[in-house]
Amino acid sequence: MNPNRHILIIGNGIAGVTLARHIRKRDSSVKITLVSGESKYFFSRTALMYVFMGHMKFEHTQPYENFFWEKNRIDLKEGWVQSVDFDEKSLKLQSGESLFYDQLVIASGSKPNKFGWPGQDLKGVQGLYSKQDLELMEENTKEVKRAVIVGGGLIGIEMAEMLAYKKIPVTFLVRETSFWRNVLPKEESEMISKHVREHHIDLRLETELAEIIDDGNGKVKAVKTNHGEEIPCEFVGLTAGVTPNVDFLRNSKLEVNRGVVVNSKFETNIPDVYSIGDCAEFQVKPAADRKNIEQVWYTGRMHGETLALTLTGQATDYQAGVWFNSAKFLDVEYQTYGTVPADWKEEEFQSFYWEHPQKKVAFRMLMDTKGAIVGVNNFGFRLKHEFFDKAIKEKWTGQKVISSLRKANFDPEFFAPFYIEIQKAFLKEFGGDFKPEKRSFIQKLFGASV
Repeated sequence: MNPNRHILIIGNGIAGVTLARHIRKRDSSVKITLVSGESKYFFSRTALMYVFMGHMKFEHTQPYENFFWEKNRIDLKEGWVQSVDFDEKSLKLQSGESLFYDQLVIASGSKPNKFGWPGQDLKGVQGLYSKQDLELMEENTKEVKRAVIVGGGLIGIEMAEMLAYKKIPVTFLVRETSFWRNVLPKEESEMISKHVREHHIDLRLETELAEIIDDGNGKVKAVKTNHGEEIPCEFVGLTAGVTPNVDFLRNSKLEVNRGVVVNSKFETNIPDVYSIGDCAEFQVKPAADRKNIEQVWYTGRMHGETLALTLTGQATDYQAGVWFNSAKFLDVEYQTYGTVPADWKEEEFQSFYWEHPQKKVAFRMLMDTKGAIVGVNNFGFRLKHEFFDKAIKEKWTGQKVISSLRKANFDPEFFAPFYIEIQKAFLKEFGGDFKPEKRSFIQKLFGASV
């Protein structure tokens, strides 16, 4: 392997930065360059909403001090990539500058979806993904009387919280029968829908965007729904998902479908060219319950860690492992582990579901026909990732999982012991040879309750 080689990485999100860091850990001589037009320094994308709400400054979203990059000899190049010449092994920036590489990694991330809605390019209409989107949103929401958000996903609920925090009335258009119903089972989806409305957000279910109306000066003045209703607004957030940011690579020698097509080692159809993160599309799904495109923070990190092994001489296939994701619906935390589809057939899975009668707290566990855990949804309190990763990999019985649930708790010291009520509910529905745990004296003393 050439010790003087140059690895050029397009994109400085979690996938690209993780790759650069892990290559440097394993190889002290290779030249590494990260290229990004979005920002010079890596930042936490999930923290953008807190910048908008004034809880932190943008520089506080950067997990590494600026000197980190020079100390680790990772070069940073700020600029947007215009095109790549795969024969010459070079890329051209929009500034006109060219950069050459020995190995290229495309980690260019995602961009907000647009579906050709009339008026989608008007001023005041935007998505939320990049630092530039945040800056545009700060400008677009000045003196706004009402906002409309289109699409009921995780970015949509973040944008709704951001706007509501600034006391901007929000109408939320969701095409499903309840919030995120295409991902969440009915009970969880309806619980979150109720929670959204309790935060004074105008949630319109089974409602789609038909048109964004121009005020005559190139700005949005209203939206029209598929029901013919016209809703006045000065801001429209398009949050109907994201798509791989790969348009600059189309019409080239590189195989691009929805994303950059890769095999299990993140290799493309061109030698010395790889792709990871949101923009990579696997030829074959990495696991039966996974998708060809993985647009989640922790999978981007795993992509970077895996490819670093290959690029430093240890050819390694990507092992997807147990699916995990986490998010927040306003102030309700959400975690999911393994397989929990929105809908399933009774002959496929056994389902156990518990929901708190007063609080927005819920727990669902899916088991296979033999009673082994396959997945969990958790709302309103935190559970340990490593506990469920182990339980699903080792195919614990549902009874073993529930009887050990205290060990999975990840809440503060004086937590409300929801797991006790979950154990009681499981025993009532499925039976078992364990007894629910009892609250300790200190929990009673401090009034922790379910």
